[in-house]
This record gives sequence, structure tokens and C-alpha cells, in this order.
Amino acid sequence: MNTHQKSHVEGLGFSSARIFSPLELVDRIPRSEAAAKTVEESRGIIQNILNGTDDRLMIITGPCSIHDESAALDYANRLVKLRDSLSKKIYIVMRVYFEKPRTTVGWKGFINDPNLNETFDIPAGLERGRRLLQKINEIGIPTASEFLDPVVPHYIEDLVSWVAIGARTTESQTHRQMASAIGIPVGFKNGTDGSFQTAIDGISAASKQHSYVGTGPDGHVCVLRTEGNPDGHLVLRGGKSGPNYDEQSVKLAQNDLSDGGLPANLVVDCSHGNSNKDHERQPAVFEDVVGQRVSGNAGVVGVMLESHINPGSQSLGDDPSELDYGVSITDACVGWEKTEEIILWADEQLNSN
Repeated sequence: MNTHQKSHVEGLGFSSARIFSPLELVDRIPRSEAAAKTVEESRGIIQNILNGTDDRLMIITGPCSIHDESAALDYANRLVKLRDSLSKKIYIVMRVYFEKPRTTVGWKGFINDPNLNETFDIPAGLERGRRLLQKINEIGIPTASEFLDPVVPHYIEDLVSWVAIGARTTESQTHRQMASAIGIPVGFKNGTDGSFQTAIDGISAASKQHSYVGTGPDGHVCVLRTEGNPDGHLVLRGGKSGPNYDEQSVKLAQNDLSDGGLPANLVVDCSHGNSNKDHERQPAVFEDVVGQRVSGNAGVVGVMLESHINPGSQSLGDDPSELDYGVSITDACVGWEKTEEIILWADEQLNSN
């Protein structure tokens, strides 16, 4: 099968190239028994954390975006060792983000351009992304990812345990419908302006049944009918109006959730507007949020870190071979040493309560 056969549409400003369907990729790289065990167990645990029957604090940590499979696996193996040293107060999930929403233009992520050279080998990106998710799950680390393109989830969703709908898409009906279709806990980030309401509306909309035109797992356009997602929740990430991780902002968000008839449970993202995009501020945000949980706010069910092997960020440049190992090429990240230090600190704080 020639998956790259091009078909041009006269008079329109684009060309198309055929690609394998999600079912074809899943058939070529089937979910292994070990990966399936991690995914099914972790989704259940995260659901229980959200509904309060599991009192662990979920920590979602990992690179802003994946660009190097070897570094991602290195990070995942470090997480295994760290997790095994923790008590039963913390539940670790790894960020494995393949799609990068852009304010204007730029590198759109590993699936869009896996070779980092503007060749846009999307078929390779999908295949390599699926293989990476498989390997991380097989070592027992559950994965979190942002779903941006509504077609992409069909290729990888059976290997993901937590999903984010980003600040730029939380108001999108397409993404709310997509969230209602996936059987995965999904966090809606507050809008880029910092307001909670668009995300709260998104959680409510995603909990309902929908019927809409979309692409099915076989790659064909079809009518999709969803059951609704009961595991939607709010993610605070700050915004143009400033940070919203502080105790007052968290309580305001919880009040708004309750007023909307939703559980007052939320996750706080230590990056983006909450750290003013300064990775060195993330640990202070993390400590504040953990402190709120220790002080009795059980509705703070999770916290997210943008973390990599080495701190900071770097520009992609023209030659990917010149990139420094384990350093983000998108948002700046906390380094591994600091990540390990603050997660161990959080474990001590939670155990002292």
C-alpha cells in the first residue's frame, strides 16, 4: 500500500497524501499485554483520585514536548526509580506530549515533524510516537498527553491514561466533543486569559452525549455518537491576568466548579502563566500547591510539572544533531535533579500530615 500517494484538488490551495488508518497502525503495533495492564490500572486509579476514593496526590511530570525518544525513555526510567522510592501518598504520571499548539507558527511537535527538519513525515511521527508510548507503558509508567488534532487520538489513545485539552482549544466545540468520546480522564485548562468559565463549560459539555461528523478508527468520515465523559476536571495554568495557583484563586475556581454543578476537584499546572514561563519559578509554585493540599484542601487532586533531564530550553536551529541532550526545544523545563528533590519533599510533607 502506497501511503504517500498524492492527490491534488484543482483550484484549492493544498495537496493531500494518503496515510494508513488508525486501525492499520494499531494492527501493526498492537498494544502489548504489559502496556494494557498499565493503562487500564492507571485510568482506574486516576478516576478514583478524581472522585476522592483514592487520596493520593497525582503528579504529572515530564518534558514540555517530546523530541528525542532516547531522552524520553531515559526520563521514564528515572521516574520508575523515583516512584519506587516514594510512599503511597503520590501517584506519578509522565507527560508524553507529541503535539505543540502554537500562538502563530513554529515546530508543531513530534508527530508533525519527528525529524526536526521540516520534512513533516507525519506517518513516521505517528508510528514512532505509538512505539514510544508502548515502551513507556511497558515499564509501568502511565502517560499523559494533550490531544490537539481530533484525528490523532485514534492512533494513540489506547496508550494514554490522562488527557489535557489546552488553553487555546478548551472553548472549541470540536475538542469538547472529542473529549466526550474518549474513555480517559480529561483535564480542561483555563483559557489563555486566565478565566475559569470556558474550561468549566467545556467540562460540562464533554460530560454530555454528542453526535457529530468525524473520522472513525478505520479512517473513514462517519457520524460519531458519544456517551459523554464523566471524568472531566479543571486544570489551572494561569493566564494573561497572572498566576492562579494561589490559595485564593484555587478556592474561587472550586466555588465556580461547585456553582456549575461539578465536583470541586482540580489539577494545578506549575508552568505557563503560573510561573510566568520561568522554569526556575516552577518549584515555588509546586511547593505552594502541595502546601495547600497538606493544609487540608483535598480538592487539589493533582499538580503538573514541565520537567526534563536537563534544565532550561534551547532553540531547534538548522541542525538537530547539534541539540543538547535532554533539554527542551519548546518551553523551558525544570531539570531532573530539582524534579527529584521537590517530589521527594512533597512525599515527606504529605506523610507528615
